[in-house]
Amino acid sequence: MSRLANVFLAAVCGLAVSVSLSSVATAVQPSLGAITPYGIQRGTDIEVQFSGARLGEAENLLLYSPGITVNKIEKVNDNAVKAALTVAPECRMGIHAVRVQTRMGVSNLRTFSVGALPTIDEKEPNSEFTEPQPVAMNSSVSGVVQNEDVDYFVVEAKKGQRIVAELEGIRLGNNVLFDPYLAILNEARFELSRSDDAALLRQDCLCAIVAPEDGKYIVQIRESAYGGNGNCKYRLHVGSFPRPTSVLPAGGRPGETLEVRWIGDPAGDFTEKITLPNEVNDDYGLFAKDDHGVAPSPNRIRVVDLQNTLEAEPNNGREQATPAVGPGALNGILAEPGDVDYYKFTAKKGQQLDVRVHARKTLRSPLDSVLYIQNDKGGNVASNDDSGGPDSYVRFNPPADGEYFVLIRDHLDAGGPDYAYRVELSPVERVTTVSLPEKQRYVPTTMTVHRGNRTAMMVNASRANWGGELQLQVEGMPPGMALVAPVMPANRSTVPVVFTAEADAPTGGALADLIGTPVDEKLQVPSKFYQRTMLVRGRNNRDVWGHDSDRVAISLADEAPFKIEIVQPKVPIVRNGNMGLKIVATRKEGYEAAIRVRMLYNPPGIGSSGSISIPQGKNEAVIPVTANNGAAIGKWPIAVRATAAHAGGTIETSSQMAELEIADSFFGFAFTKAAGELGQETALVVNIEKKADFTEPCKVELLGLPAKTSTAAPVTITKDSTEMIFPIKIENDAKPNTYKSLVCRATIERDGELITHTLGGGELRVDKPIPPKVTAKPKPKPAATPAPKPVVAKAAPKKPLSRLEQLRKARREAAGGGGE
Repeated sequence: MSRLANVFLAAVCGLAVSVSLSSVATAVQPSLGAITPYGIQRGTDIEVQFSGARLGEAENLLLYSPGITVNKIEKVNDNAVKAALTVAPECRMGIHAVRVQTRMGVSNLRTFSVGALPTIDEKEPNSEFTEPQPVAMNSSVSGVVQNEDVDYFVVEAKKGQRIVAELEGIRLGNNVLFDPYLAILNEARFELSRSDDAALLRQDCLCAIVAPEDGKYIVQIRESAYGGNGNCKYRLHVGSFPRPTSVLPAGGRPGETLEVRWIGDPAGDFTEKITLPNEVNDDYGLFAKDDHGVAPSPNRIRVVDLQNTLEAEPNNGREQATPAVGPGALNGILAEPGDVDYYKFTAKKGQQLDVRVHARKTLRSPLDSVLYIQNDKGGNVASNDDSGGPDSYVRFNPPADGEYFVLIRDHLDAGGPDYAYRVELSPVERVTTVSLPEKQRYVPTTMTVHRGNRTAMMVNASRANWGGELQLQVEGMPPGMALVAPVMPANRSTVPVVFTAEADAPTGGALADLIGTPVDEKLQVPSKFYQRTMLVRGRNNRDVWGHDSDRVAISLADEAPFKIEIVQPKVPIVRNGNMGLKIVATRKEGYEAAIRVRMLYNPPGIGSSGSISIPQGKNEAVIPVTANNGAAIGKWPIAVRATAAHAGGTIETSSQMAELEIADSFFGFAFTKAAGELGQETALVVNIEKKADFTEPCKVELLGLPAKTSTAAPVTITKDSTEMIFPIKIENDAKPNTYKSLVCRATIERDGELITHTLGGGELRVDKPIPPKVTAKPKPKPAATPAPKPVVAKAAPKKPLSRLEQLRKARREAAGGGGE
């Protein structure tokens, strides 16, 4: 990429982020823009400033990981606060996520870094190789790369000492497409190591060497295409700590003690005994450590209940396949280009297994896997390259009892010491994944409920390998909050819910578990919540870097200036019908703003207007609702969202959970075709097919007549009616044509409300009158025609003979014959 293109791309990304944040900032909820410092050392007390918009009333920090205690929060100004934090010595190193909770809501998510080393700040000028900034070994540097900027740092090392430089750039999530470049040089300016993108660190960099001699070593940092801006911040960790690039085995059972081999460290491979956590964790961070320190970021492994098998070389052919078990986990490395690994296991017909490679996505290995499952004769039973991601996956259904083989290789036949993999042969497991749809594109949904009020939202649930009704629940909500959630039917994957807050509840916030459990108590299905926050987006809004959350951010906020209610309909809406859904607002004294109201969602076959507002100073509005011919019959939970201007932004509440009943049409209408001339009258006959009993009289109006035509008063029918007739008067100046716009609107009043049908299909043809018949004058008799003279036919001239015919004639005459 050219330097100009890179600068342009950074500017575009920055603009996209600013637009996104500005759109969020129209709400009264707080917005978090910057954390200073963005890197802190564990085992210390530190003051951190959080800046953005509407942060002055901050009450707490919602931290997604343990190990950090909030001791105090003080207001700096309306848009910034400072927090006194204690970071525990055992706090997990790496990237941590946080939101700021205020009296009016919860902010967007931002990240910061926790490390083991003392932190210093970059100091300019340090852009010349000959004048680098001195830093001590085993320290972290916080800096920024401006446009065309190059930062140089110098460390001193002894011969044989390990020098590791690891950079956090894109992983800080600073809303810009920062592609850093890192190098270690000697004093003669020769590069000893360089890195653009390290597979282990995604788009960030890693350089590691063993010092060849005593002396000074220069660390260089820049943007890969010499771009940069004020958001291109970084954390440089430099020291003699270990930095392996892979680990074997890449997982184990919960609570198991393993001896792992660290691979790819510049000082050589080494082993370490570790004890895994007691709970399943499919993305566990394991930190390498030795007498010289601990790696600043982890190697990823999987903690799952599967028996490990380690590859035993040579296993490059079927006859050398490493014995394994299924279910089980196969752990190995494609150690050199062209390397392939075989494993063998036995399986029974009907024993369904999910066979998944964990490499690039989970372990952050450079391996681009291709997976084969073969039978004992070498025939491929299943295979896969990429299945919805960078790694391979197949669902294996053994066609017969017997021995099967797993073959794994790299797509381009690449290999190396860090091409680690883990192939898991797992029983097919049932799981429920709960998520929240975005209200605003690329902005993860959070939940803010105002005291004495309600907030409605949709919740999605994905059922893997099972089906059935589902009940949602939330664990860990702020005190005073409750959830109203109907049962999610077996054939649905989304459902509306309403959160409520007591009027006297204290404001507060929490990261809560939103889960779904089967209604059938015999089913035991684990449930998890998943929410992706895209912190850095690339071209076409590609997800470059972000954060995965396992809990939903919920806040209980101060009062809103209004509250709305749905007036519960007493009658159903029928197919091919409509109704008005009445909304009533209760306003706080002095609050007069217009309140926009719209349905949270529309049940299948239902349509509703999204542009209805309760006018300024008024308390009621009606949302038009329609049902098509295929609307889903039944009783559906509904809610209405309300937004209005408040405190320089917008505030959102919702109605209670109400019920919308959808019923079939009470009757069907079959229209006959009507026709009439200008200035005349005709009649439209409509036959009635009763579908449901009704006791009330039904008023039917004929609508859709063309201009200059009219009908009489509406017709009244009962449940016993089979036909209705509408007389139609056609004026002289009506436009002759065929009109297919006629519909009947039928209304039944029940319990003071209207059940309305709108049934169409009528046709009216308007004709011009037939002109009167004119008597024709008699035509004079034609004069007698004299008889024609007889014509004497002349004989047709003889056809001349051809030359061949002439020769034949001459031969006949010579032979004594004659004639023609």
